[in-house]
Amino acid sequence: MTRKICILFILFFNFVIAFSQMDKGISDCEGAINIFQSGSFSLQFPFKGGVVNDLNAYPSLSTVSEKYSIWFTYIAPSNGVISLSADIKKGFLKMIVFQQQKKDICDEIHKGVADILRLLVSKDTNSIGLSKLPKSNQLYSMNLKQGQKVSIVFLMNTKSKDYLKLNFSFEPATNVNSIDQGKNKIVDLRDDEFSPSCFIKIKDASTGLPIVADIIVSKCDEIEGAYSGSDFYFQVKKTCMTSIRCDAKGYLFVDKELQILSNSESELTILLDPIKVGMSFTIEQIEFKPGTSEFLKKSEPRLKRLRDFMVLNSDVRIEIQGHVFSLEENTLMGQKLSESRAIMVYNY
Repeated sequence: MTRKICILFILFFNFVIAFSQMDKGISDCEGAINIFQSGSFSLQFPFKGGVVNDLNAYPSLSTVSEKYSIWFTYIAPSNGVISLSADIKKGFLKMIVFQQQKKDICDEIHKGVADILRLLVSKDTNSIGLSKLPKSNQLYSMNLKQGQKVSIVFLMNTKSKDYLKLNFSFEPATNVNSIDQGKNKIVDLRDDEFSPSCFIKIKDASTGLPIVADIIVSKCDEIEGAYSGSDFYFQVKKTCMTSIRCDAKGYLFVDKELQILSNSESELTILLDPIKVGMSFTIEQIEFKPGTSEFLKKSEPRLKRLRDFMVLNSDVRIEIQGHVFSLEENTLMGQKLSESRAIMVYNY
């Protein structure tokens, strides 16, 4: 029997997706929330700690408790500067910033080889930050190069229902390869503008107008990285399958997989739907074990994707509706299963 699972989220709002209880949460490096753009975020500290002691390989951090923590990651879309402020209402707040060396920042942290760029763990304070003009309980802002990835962990000293209030800012440096043309922002990564290239355009699905969005390109070493713009030119000398994650504030996210042929012309237009009251949206590849409300492991990337979207769009509220499709019509067993799956999504 084939079962298809669909969880409908109604965006305030209405909207559709399916979900999982996963091992790694936001208290573990591997469950870190991805920040895609500057903004203000609010997130509650988990009551349960992570399943991995991420800081164990750093003797200098042996006295730092990771039990109540939230991890974030950020990839610089261009050369620029990170500034931030973070605070909680009660208790003490600490912060550590790690820099990725090669490919897997969490693995590098677990091995103790990731560099610590910033460290604020000694003072008893509920407010910390990074600033160009640091004051008490602040350190200097960080200069990042394009594609550089950092992991930031905020830690509390005690169990609490408190929320972390985070103001995050990335200020890009002047980049001769990034040209702002009104509503268009062209990012040209070719060595030669006359060479065959892959051209990617980001547009508003309802108006057809260009949108400046944040994209992360992976699985293709030549062009792997994070970029910000509306029109992108990539030159690839070796054929590869690549993955593109696209985000813009106020729009539903879109992920694409495509093959880029070496030394060939190709064009892809990514249409983003603006968030509207009452809209619905389907996210596939989120599956449960047959007859249960237990998520399959392969659902984890999609679950994290939705979680990051909710953090970055904290003014959006969603309603979760579970539907179980099988050979049988509506049954009490099907109703209970769909409810339990919707609850699992809510708990995640």
